[in-house]
Amino acid sequence: MTGAGRTPPGRAGRLRLRRSLDVAERGAGLLERKLRVLRTEHQRLLRAEEAAARAWSDLLSEAETWLLRGLLLSGEQALDAAAAGIGPAEVAVDWTASLGVRRPVAATVTVPARPPTSAAPANTALVHAEAVYGRALRAAAEYAVAHDAAELMGAEVVSTRHRVRALRRHWIPRLREALDRTELALEQAEHEDGVRRRWAARTFER
Repeated sequence: MTGAGRTPPGRAGRLRLRRSLDVAERGAGLLERKLRVLRTEHQRLLRAEEAAARAWSDLLSEAETWLLRGLLLSGEQALDAAAAGIGPAEVAVDWTASLGVRRPVAATVTVPARPPTSAAPANTALVHAEAVYGRALRAAAEYAVAHDAAELMGAEVVSTRHRVRALRRHWIPRLREALDRTELALEQAEHEDGVRRRWAARTFER
């Protein structure tokens, strides 16, 4: 975008300023429309984040309750025996891009199956705890995706809002002021040229 301070004088400068002002105003309008859509999407993602956080918290609480019952029934050594030989879970995150924002959209959690050689949980409470912890892990991954998506969209909202403010509060007013000065200078120059022409015409008639 052409700076107002580098505008050439005369009609060429006025034309350039008018074009720059038109581009700036259209750009601000487009950004304001984008900002409205971004805010709507951000609010949706925030609600999804809150729901995911509640789901994770509820499952985690349930899993801890079953674990406590299992430990009370069979002791901590039963937990160590049940966990022996089980590999770590794996998480894969899918990403998407929308409204100029690249964000996570889904997570796939793979919980390894219990190998045939490992000991089974010592009581049904630990069996329930194992199953619910698996669901809690998936819920945690979904919450992480929802949290990051909302955070990234929120950052785009802030960035776009700053760009709109820069255009509306600084760039567009400066262009308008420069255009007003240029038009005033052109009017004054045209007036002076008219005076000279009339003076020259009267001199020629004499």
